[in-house]
Amino acid sequence: MTSPGELERTLRENLRGEIDFGAAARALTTMDASNYRRVPVGVVAPRDADDVAAALTVCAEAGVPVLPRGGGTSIAGQATGVGVVLDLTRHMNTLVSVDPEARTAVVHPGLVLDRLRDAVRPYGLTFGPDPSTHSRCTLGGMIGNNACGAHSVAWGTTADNVTELAVTTYGGTSHRIGTGWAGAPDGLRELITGHLGPLRTGMPPGFSRRISGYGGLDALLPEHGVQVARAFCGSEGTLGVVTEAVVRLVETPRAPVLAVLGYADESAAAEAAAGLLPHGPLTVEGMAQDLVGDAAARLPRGGAWLFVEMPDEGAARALLRAADAVDRALVTDPAEQRALWRIREDAAGTATRMPDGGMAWPGWEDCAVPPARLGAYLREFRALLAAHELRGSPYGHFGEGCVHVRIDFDLVSAPGIARFRTFSEELADLVVAHGGSLSGEHGDGQARAELLPKMYGPDLIRLFGAYKDVWDPAGGMNPGTLVRPARLDENLRFAVLPATPFAGEIARCVGVAKCRTTDPGGASVMCPSYRVTGEERHSTRGRARLLHEMLAGEIVTDGWRSTEVAEALDLCLACKGCRSDCPVGVDMATYKAEFLHHHWAGRIRPLSHYTLGGLPDRLRLIARLRAAGAVNALARRVPVPGLDRERGGRLPELAREPFTRWWARQPGAAKGAKGASGPDRAAGPGGAVTLWPDTFTQYLNPASGRAATQVLHAAGLSVQVPTAGRVCCGLTYVSTGRLDRARTVLRRTLDTLGEPAGPVVVLEPSCAAALRADLPALLPDDPRAARLAGAVRTFAETLEEYAPAWRPPHLDRKVVGQTHCHQHAVLGDGPDRRLRERAGLTGELSGGCCGLAGNFGFEPGHHEVSVACAEEQLLPALRAAPPDALIQADGFSCRTQIAQLGGARARHLAELLAEGL
Repeated sequence: MTSPGELERTLRENLRGEIDFGAAARALTTMDASNYRRVPVGVVAPRDADDVAAALTVCAEAGVPVLPRGGGTSIAGQATGVGVVLDLTRHMNTLVSVDPEARTAVVHPGLVLDRLRDAVRPYGLTFGPDPSTHSRCTLGGMIGNNACGAHSVAWGTTADNVTELAVTTYGGTSHRIGTGWAGAPDGLRELITGHLGPLRTGMPPGFSRRISGYGGLDALLPEHGVQVARAFCGSEGTLGVVTEAVVRLVETPRAPVLAVLGYADESAAAEAAAGLLPHGPLTVEGMAQDLVGDAAARLPRGGAWLFVEMPDEGAARALLRAADAVDRALVTDPAEQRALWRIREDAAGTATRMPDGGMAWPGWEDCAVPPARLGAYLREFRALLAAHELRGSPYGHFGEGCVHVRIDFDLVSAPGIARFRTFSEELADLVVAHGGSLSGEHGDGQARAELLPKMYGPDLIRLFGAYKDVWDPAGGMNPGTLVRPARLDENLRFAVLPATPFAGEIARCVGVAKCRTTDPGGASVMCPSYRVTGEERHSTRGRARLLHEMLAGEIVTDGWRSTEVAEALDLCLACKGCRSDCPVGVDMATYKAEFLHHHWAGRIRPLSHYTLGGLPDRLRLIARLRAAGAVNALARRVPVPGLDRERGGRLPELAREPFTRWWARQPGAAKGAKGASGPDRAAGPGGAVTLWPDTFTQYLNPASGRAATQVLHAAGLSVQVPTAGRVCCGLTYVSTGRLDRARTVLRRTLDTLGEPAGPVVVLEPSCAAALRADLPALLPDDPRAARLAGAVRTFAETLEEYAPAWRPPHLDRKVVGQTHCHQHAVLGDGPDRRLRERAGLTGELSGGCCGLAGNFGFEPGHHEVSVACAEEQLLPALRAAPPDALIQADGFSCRTQIAQLGGARARHLAELLAEGL
């Protein structure tokens, strides 16, 4: 076999696309969304079909396998491989053409499904199959897995919606296949003609979700029209590479309505699903209480639910009258429908978290049985789980008998892996006994291919092998998948990780890749740097994969000193958006802090870590020397070392009078216990609150502190303020990975503060988030940390909880601005929304990230990404705002970004309310 170096050189000589055999590129593609890991030789991003042909020719001559890869969201291991990975998302991602009259589109394989749907929406059309990963899965991947999604009840699988395929095989030969034998590889017609009997009588009884193996092979029978393209769908990259596809489009219902039906339990819902099909639903999705959790409060009464989408309100009301449900609801508002569908779409991630905090894993993600058998199957499935002392929460496409479930397998210990194998074998027997398919949507990959003989028998398995050999006689396309497969308990991704808590956190990333969503709209924050660069290494998943490989030590070999990981994390804004938006709660900001802590241990750090990371100490010293004016004057002339020159190398101006100095001058602000001053003479009937003098309020924007004091007094609350400089949330030390220093600062804070009297009001969202989340994580053995974290309240939370009868001034103005990332991810902004509504502030604040993100936007090399993040939502919203709109941003970074890039003054909500008083 050709050496990797020779192969890389030959590929560079013959292709125009990117060739990357480096450690980072390989590390990013070792895994998909499954339990498996295989290490590739290198990654190629072909520019077009000619590049694909050249790559397949070179690799065939070198004897190196090839794996085509789209979004990498496959959950059975079929998007992992040991040869050359073809990344079809970088260049081959375009919509070639749309024919609205014929209702067809021509697409390249790397096109993301939502981009196709967006493009054809103006014609009133859509692509029918819609897996929950629609915002990042690709058409090529959907063809490879024969993806289905929620609407397959009405519109079928991907195979039902593909008419032609352009395919290039291992060795570089191109084929154009559709209906009929034209374009098929030599020998295919003869193979099928010689096996008509087994294909007619040996295939399991057909139903819509028979996806396993080459389950569409009977589409080549003459009575089925010799549908060569249809039979190719679901081949999981084992036959060739799709370079172009002609797909069918369907008409989008004008006003679909969602009927939500509540049932006593999961089996009752499953048994009811098949009876709803004669009513013509577009979807029949099922889930039970153990998956829905707290969201059940938004649903009708019951222990399990069916989400049934109907084409119009009349059909939906007829369905409600006919349904034998415990309770029911009709949802006509599109926004409310989207909110409910998000519960279902996030299930692939939320199902990985058990109620006790444990993790559950894919592997038996999408078995399917005929819909009429679903209720009985689920009862036996639950019993099988219990017999093996396993847990899982089934959900899925009940109208088609397809069940998704993630199970809390132990995939690390030898006994746990043995149980995984035994359970898998017994579950395969159960599925087959019910006339089902081991895969009903996502393919077999390595997770189930070994068990296909249970479903198809030896004769058909041999036919599958012969079919593979006609297309791929050298066996170079994705070997070990479907035909002559690897064992289901080999190549498990957990085996390479050390037994450490950090490794356990990194393993949480299951690869569903919600972080690869490129839409900036909506409330989601994750992942701003990926949306700017479009590079996998800048997605939350990509960073988690690099950390995984760093801990494994096979590809990324220099451990915590890794330059590959450092470069990927450099553009992480530590916005914490992934903490809330990632379905499994990956917290890359925390992982980044841990990495930086180790990466720079015992070494001189970047200057910005001292300039920005030590900001509280420096500002406290300047205030003590009363040198703010002199420092401001000097900074206007001399750039601050370690700061980005494109921002002028300057921090925002320091306040001449820190907040606590102003506070000490107020009448009645006498020194209190444990270094707190207050309560003051404005003490009211609502009790005492502690107003936290965070670094930003204290030294950079005391106006927000003064305004908050005024509003809290008006609401009847008394205020006390801890001694500035002795209390600090440690945020800047955490964000720069100086965790030992952060712990020291936080212990000093706890010693100074003592037991807080009432709520601790923190005006700066990033500081509130640090106290609520980082403090107890960094000092888990100090009970004072948990108590302080529990006492932390935002400004709006304080007014809502402790002054519920207070009526804010009615401002009657439009408001625009920015919701702070940490407020979105850690604190929640419900109380803020309600407070703005009571104050007559109309409109929405921008989602996403402002792009400054604390120290990020001030660090050298980050300016371009920082500005691009702001241009996604914040700056366009400011430009579109009416001239008299108020601008709100509770985060100091957000206000600074608005001032520097938007040329406008934003204020904290406390300042807006104080002005109204």
